[in-house]
Amino acid sequence: MNIFQVSGRAMSAQLVRMNTTASNLANAGSVATTADAAYKTMKPVFRTHFDAANALATVDVESVVNAGEAPTKRYDPGNPLADAEGNVFESAVDETRELVDMMEAARTYQNNVEVMQTAKTLIVDTLKLGR
Repeated sequence: MNIFQVSGRAMSAQLVRMNTTASNLANAGSVATTADAAYKTMKPVFRTHFDAANALATVDVESVVNAGEAPTKRYDPGNPLADAEGNVFESAVDETRELVDMMEAARTYQNNVEVMQTAKTLIVDTLKLGR
């Protein structure tokens, strides 16, 4: 593995994080007929990957799991998705937490872009020394 692969894998992991966060935000406030059918917050699970040959470590997305609180039961008899008792189940997406996660993932992604840019600049400058 080289620095470009390390940063590339980290960027891929942050992209998965951004996509799950975007999905969570898109489904905030959605309702369903049952608690099982209600949207549940998704979070990626990261795992460190160590390359012993180069002594470099990076991150991989191991899986995406449902996390967070259970959907909330709300009395809304006028809703077409209401059950026989007039209840709907609303997704328990914490929009503030999701926005903070999105900002953090974007910053981490940008940091890895900067690492790649710096590595590229150093390689080009090193090649220029040989002229």
